[in-house]
Amino acid sequence: QVQLVESGGGLVQAGGSLRLSCAASGSIFSIVVMGWYRQAPGKQRELVATTTTSSDGITNYADSVKGRFTISRDNAKNTVYLQMNSLKPEDTAVYYCYARNSGYRAYWGQGTQVTVSS
Repeated sequence: QVQLVESGGGLVQAGGSLRLSCAASGSIFSIVVMGWYRQAPGKQRELVATTTTSSDGITNYADSVKGRFTISRDNAKNTVYLQMNSLKPEDTAVYYCYARNSGYRAYWGQGTQVTVSS
C-alpha cells in the first residue's frame, strides 16, 4: 500500500503562485510515476503533470499548464512538488496527488483545494 498526503492548497489571486507538496509513504519502492491531477466542479478529473521516479525524471504536462507549472521531486524525502505560477481562475480545482506502481496500480491522495480569484 502507498499513502499520499498533499499540502499547500489555498486561495490566491490571478497571476499569483502556489506550491503543492505530496509526501508518499508505505510501499514507495514500487512507485514508478508520481504526479498531479485536478478536478473542477462539474468536470472530469484531468492530468496536470507527472514525472517518473527513476533517474531520467521524465515529465509530462497538460497543454493548459505548460510554461506555468513545474513538477519536481525529492526522492530522499519521497515527495513530489507542483510549483504553479501565473495562476488563472480556470486553474481552480481540487488537486489530487497520484502515484502508480510498476504493476499499474494507481494511488490517490485526499485532494487539496486550489482557488484562484479574478
